[in-house]
Amino acid sequence: MNARIEKRDNSLLVPENPVIPFIEGDGIGKEITPAVREIIDAAVRKAYEGRRAIEWREVLAGEKAWRETGSWLPDETMTLLRENLVAIKGPLTTPVGEGIRSLNVTLRQTLDLYACQRPVRWFRGVPSPVLHPERVNMCIFRENTEDIYAGIEWMSGSDEAKKFYRFLSEEMGVSKVRFPDTSAFGVKPVSVEGTERIVRAAISYALDMGMPSVTIVHKGNIMKYTEGGFKKWGYALAEREFGDKVFTFSRYESLRKEHGEQVAAGALSEARSAGKLIIKDIITDAFLQNSLLKPEDYSVIVTLNLNGDYISDQLAAMVGGIGISPGANINYVTGHAIFEATHGTAPDMAGKGIANPCSLLLSAVMMLEYLGWTKPATMITESLEMVFTQGYATPDLANMVTGGKALTTNEFAQRLITML
Repeated sequence: MNARIEKRDNSLLVPENPVIPFIEGDGIGKEITPAVREIIDAAVRKAYEGRRAIEWREVLAGEKAWRETGSWLPDETMTLLRENLVAIKGPLTTPVGEGIRSLNVTLRQTLDLYACQRPVRWFRGVPSPVLHPERVNMCIFRENTEDIYAGIEWMSGSDEAKKFYRFLSEEMGVSKVRFPDTSAFGVKPVSVEGTERIVRAAISYALDMGMPSVTIVHKGNIMKYTEGGFKKWGYALAEREFGDKVFTFSRYESLRKEHGEQVAAGALSEARSAGKLIIKDIITDAFLQNSLLKPEDYSVIVTLNLNGDYISDQLAAMVGGIGISPGANINYVTGHAIFEATHGTAPDMAGKGIANPCSLLLSAVMMLEYLGWTKPATMITESLEMVFTQGYATPDLANMVTGGKALTTNEFAQRLITML
């Protein structure tokens, strides 16, 4: 009997045959989504010997929804996503010049999917532009609902922009806008509550997974009250809610100022020896450099929305590109989660049967793990690495490797299924 996934007492209740809505996606979504569903079905069937199966239910969004219903994001779709908690989607086209600003952002904000979770690791056999991609093993927690993605901005020359500048100038005494007559304006909200829940999620994940550190990445040296607040509130949350399980660099700095460098260093060394989770921070530009030079120094990253956008794509490039980079948008309180391909619709590639399904596939693996179905998730991950090691891949990766064997989307899916 098919049933909905439910959230009770901080846990997901997952039936043997859960209903999971899926959005096919635009462009290459039509090719990668069926391939991924076939792989997932095969892995679940083999792992549980037919006792479990996903009941896929298509919901509409994007160009397909527009053609069939006249809406880019129908109300029925949002209703089913709310009711069924867990969903997966292919890449979506954002309407240009009309309609909502971004379908992806709208989904995240409407369902309050505040945590964008992006694990980044290297698979043997995948080409990389860095010398030691095997040293990259991080998980990014990107705050998903605030920062400039809140979409609060006014166009240059508009009445709203002029009104906003008058408020800044006359009411707030701001005199640093160099060219007020032609300036556009945007507002960057960062809250205590938004900060605390994403930092809480990152620390909880790190403790559950046995990771050594959580790094707060911010630009607080310039934006002292927004990104600086993110750092300050993150440290405070860590110390208040996680106590002896963590050692924060804010504590380190306090010890250094009061008792000197030697005492602070000793406390840090003792915390590491005791297996405590280290909470540290770094300025965004320094992190972008350090993640290339010594990625092994970082495990879980927690950051704001715009920083997270840049960081997750750079780290993905280090291990082979966003074509094999998964992602999830999660509300850990309500249980709502949408797992998604992190790349675009690639219209130039659509219809050719050569699209790489791995971003969506690995997002589906994250979905299985979120459901607690770890056995088929592990089977897929191990089989994927075996296929890559043998030189098989879709053309985007195969053509970058000497002796690479290029497969179509469907051929790649079938080879992976045989490996299960």
